[in-house]
Amino acid sequence: MFSRLRNRIPQLAGAAALLFSLGTQAETLEVPVGAQGDHAMVEQVRGLKKDEVNSRLGEPIGIQGPVGEPAITRWEYADFYVYFEWDVALHTVKVPRLIA
Repeated sequence: MFSRLRNRIPQLAGAAALLFSLGTQAETLEVPVGAQGDHAMVEQVRGLKKDEVNSRLGEPIGIQGPVGEPAITRWEYADFYVYFEWDVALHTVKVPRLIA
């Protein structure tokens, strides 16, 4: 009796999985990232040294870091951030704005 049941376990598991999957549904959830405001032009600074970025964009409002290895630093400007690895600019990112 148990040997017949043991042989049917894969079939029963497959049927149970099929029944459970029929009861699940997927729903699309849209989360607003934020209004970016006007399309302020952010100058391309990738690959520039910190002193070159400073001469092009001016003094940052704030500086976060360095953190980790390699050292990552974030310079904060009014509308965007500039990320550095050691002394070289990696990327610029717009500051997210909440939708009112």
